[in-house]
Amino acid sequence: MIKAVLFDLGNVLVPVDFRRCREALAEVCPHSPQDVQRIMGTSGLPRRYEQGEVTSEEFFETTCRLLDMQVTYEKFCAVWGEILSPDPLVPESLLESLAVSRRLVLLSNTNAMHFGQAEARYPMLRHFHEFVLSFRVGAMKPDPRIYQHAIAAAGCPPSECFFVDDLADNVDAARRAGIDAAVFTSLDQLHADLQLRGVTY
Repeated sequence: MIKAVLFDLGNVLVPVDFRRCREALAEVCPHSPQDVQRIMGTSGLPRRYEQGEVTSEEFFETTCRLLDMQVTYEKFCAVWGEILSPDPLVPESLLESLAVSRRLVLLSNTNAMHFGQAEARYPMLRHFHEFVLSFRVGAMKPDPRIYQHAIAAAGCPPSECFFVDDLADNVDAARRAGIDAAVFTSLDQLHADLQLRGVTY
């Protein structure tokens, strides 16, 4: 019996668009969106931020140096938040119903700035009982360590957890940890996957 449902955030609950973020950064620095992607990717800074190895302020200051950018912290937060698209992929009513009978855990690779913005933009997140976030636990999916944190947050054996993620590698890693898991492709498929496991809402 499934007692806990674990959801990824980006491209499962809400759409994320890296292109929009790169283009927004390019508008406030002298580099093209392609160069922004190359510079940031080569630096390894975003990954370090998502693993909680640097603070939001350190991330801001280092990004400004890397991209030769001169903006305020507030402006940078707005630009960095362009990755979050406005309309959720999953209705709040689904999460609200699930939370009545199941433990809901958010299991996400994210950073402090994006998660703070997501909490402010998406009231649906209030239905989650626990948040297992890469920047808080110091590990990113598909690292096995983050799944152990998720199992602990679920409060039940991994076999009684069901996890949904948009990336097959993350789903495979969850299965290796003993968690039932499926790749998110659409809301209809999510409904089917939940019903297949006897999860009513």
